[in-house]
Amino acid sequence: MKSKYTRKNIITLPDKRLREKSARVHVITDETLRLIDNMLAATLDWENSRPHEIAVALAAVQIGAMERVVIIREDFNDKSNQNFTVLINPEIVKKEGKIVTEQEGCLSVKDVYGLVPRHEKVRVRAIDINGREVLIKSPNPFVARILQHEIDHCNGKCFIDHITHDHTAFSILTGDGDLVPIKYEKVVGMGILKDD
Repeated sequence: MKSKYTRKNIITLPDKRLREKSARVHVITDETLRLIDNMLAATLDWENSRPHEIAVALAAVQIGAMERVVIIREDFNDKSNQNFTVLINPEIVKKEGKIVTEQEGCLSVKDVYGLVPRHEKVRVRAIDINGREVLIKSPNPFVARILQHEIDHCNGKCFIDHITHDHTAFSILTGDGDLVPIKYEKVVGMGILKDD
């Protein structure tokens, strides 16, 4: 049965569920598989509505399901390739390399981007859709950034939580697909920053 989930099922800040830790998945059930289908449907519908962006990943909490499930796109350069890798109970077991600051966005933080420091390499342990344990070594800094971003979601953290005190780090996406600086006070006014 095809999922009826759409981009409207993706929750956005200041929804409090995005600040809560998700629960581990102990058994992969039909309900888990339905959750994954719903995540894929919502992600691809969001992408189809955004001419200047590609959906690279989603955590289950972003559709309101408090389970440690993540999907990550297999090919970031080909929008027509809609295959995603499923990671269940992902956890970072090692961070390596330099810390690099780059732009990040999020389906749950509408149109706001920010400069986020992340390790350029990570090793992640997870379970695949068949229940097998997998160990992933990020092939490049971009994938390392995505893994850290999505695992943050499982732990109740959003990318903007890494940059709340940097008043020059935020940008907003225009209708033409350009990122332009946005004042910190405007971001505060959106109600999406975490209270200290």
